[in-house]
Amino acid sequence: MIKLIECPRDAMQGWPNYIPASVKAAYLNILLQVGFDTLDFGSFVSPKAIPQMQDTEAVLAELDLENSKTKLLAIVANLRGAEKAASLPEITYLGFPLSLSETFQLRNTNRTITQAFELLAQMQELCSRQNKILVVYLSMGFGNPYAEPWNANIVLEFVHRLVPLGIKIISLADTVGLATPANIYYLFSELIPTFPDIAFGVHLHARPDNWEEKISAAYNAGCFRFDGALKGFGGCPMAKDDLVGNVATENLIRYFQNINLPLKLNEKALNAALAQAAAVFV
Repeated sequence: MIKLIECPRDAMQGWPNYIPASVKAAYLNILLQVGFDTLDFGSFVSPKAIPQMQDTEAVLAELDLENSKTKLLAIVANLRGAEKAASLPEITYLGFPLSLSETFQLRNTNRTITQAFELLAQMQELCSRQNKILVVYLSMGFGNPYAEPWNANIVLEFVHRLVPLGIKIISLADTVGLATPANIYYLFSELIPTFPDIAFGVHLHARPDNWEEKISAAYNAGCFRFDGALKGFGGCPMAKDDLVGNVATENLIRYFQNINLPLKLNEKALNAALAQAAAVFV
């Protein structure tokens, strides 16, 4: 069964104009009615690092979760943020960005990779106590722009190191749009049978002209968990390419509809969300 993870947090976090909490909440409340498996709705990180996300708790207080089956995911980058997110009963998933690049890990979380693994062990213990689920995003999962070593074996090595921690969901993130259909297919066709107890997902950044071949490669290799953002907003500024953004969720939906996979989405709410996005991202 396909799981769609809608990522308004990723779309919003780098947006140049501050989006008021009430506007964020109104948009998220529409998204909660669409039928996505999970909503990556906010993050508990330093407001100095990500000013746009400083009001995540206030936004959460305005969400109407009673009539939605969609689960909430919050990104965290340190133990303090994880403790805050884990204390909130509305949140199911905590997401942590673990990078295959030492440079990016330091820039993103102010930690080395070794320190990040130590932190993950603490977060996993916290999640176990608080009945939360930790999702690990492998940043730079398909390539490295810093001239550091990258190959498929390094990806497998990282997953092997996550298994003893009890991590059950790992999403490979194409942080700067380097993924090719060939390495997407190869990685998932290696990872999924090797680690049958782990749910693997993909968080792709792509150009408007090459998203479909990437999604097809992941799906044909057995990946059923896909991140996207309506209208393709967001992405990584380091890509230095205005056309490289998150894969547009409406494209994901169209792809799976075209191959006759039922997604059970509320089309009316989806259309309302697409219309509302124009008022949010201004």
